[in-house]
Amino acid sequence: MENYTYNSFTLLLEGLNVSEGSIYPVFLFLFFSYLFIMAANVSIAVLIFKDKSLHQPMYLLFCNLTLSDMFGNCIMVPRLLVDLLRPPSERLISYYECVVQAFTTHMFGTTSHTVLMIMAFDRYVAICNPLRYASIMTNKMLIKLTVSAWGVAFVLVGILLGLTIRLNRCRTLIMNPYCDNASLFKLSCEDVSINNIYGLTFTVVLFTASIGSIVLTYAKITVVCLTGKNKSLNSKALKTCSTHLVVYLIVVFNGMSIILLHRFPQYSDYRKLCIILFHIIPGSLNPIIYGVQSKEIKKFMSNFCKSKKILASL
Repeated sequence: MENYTYNSFTLLLEGLNVSEGSIYPVFLFLFFSYLFIMAANVSIAVLIFKDKSLHQPMYLLFCNLTLSDMFGNCIMVPRLLVDLLRPPSERLISYYECVVQAFTTHMFGTTSHTVLMIMAFDRYVAICNPLRYASIMTNKMLIKLTVSAWGVAFVLVGILLGLTIRLNRCRTLIMNPYCDNASLFKLSCEDVSINNIYGLTFTVVLFTASIGSIVLTYAKITVVCLTGKNKSLNSKALKTCSTHLVVYLIVVFNGMSIILLHRFPQYSDYRKLCIILFHIIPGSLNPIIYGVQSKEIKKFMSNFCKSKKILASL
């Protein structure tokens, strides 16, 4: 017979099912991935704000993506690293910390889509309305787009978790490496049909809006490039849009993989791994992809390295 503990404020995380021989390799992989994510994204953000030549809408909007990557990993990964070194029975977490972790996790997943949507709008204006770009993408518009991306995510996730924290809890085991909304409402013995309906609606609306806006945007960009005879414009469009599209496809592929694996309980270990990689992979690749593709960022880094060499030789 199942034991019930009502409204306990101390929960137990299941954690990762890792063999004893794999604990330290997995720990080192996650540790160095975390260090790289934080260092690379902080460096890109500081570089963009420091160099006036990078004070362009495309790069300023990209800063939202770096903030989202850092926000999504700063709470989840350190906790995961600590739990890897603990026995399963000692992976305790307070209910409030669990709610905060769930909030940051879902905010990260949602803003990954909303920020890429506003970045797609920027690329659309730059390529389809180049003469009006400066008058459309003003500082005021950048603020509106940024507030919209984070504001919509905050409201959607706030409602998602608001529906969950209203429930009484009768269980204490989180069947996941870290806390998320589904793990929290599964602690309740009450009717959670509203949570399931809103969660499904949330996911469908987010992915439909995200994929729909990207498809529509790139369809219009493709038409402009095919009908136009400006080779320079087409080359610039291909370069900037390919970067954005690669980042978007990584986010969508990771998100779809998690959703599909939820339908197959026998692959729960693969789902847990995929959830962790959903945080690690975009956070690691985004600064690399934009750093390599951006002529301005490469130029700044080249000049920075040259100045360091000159100072070292003096």
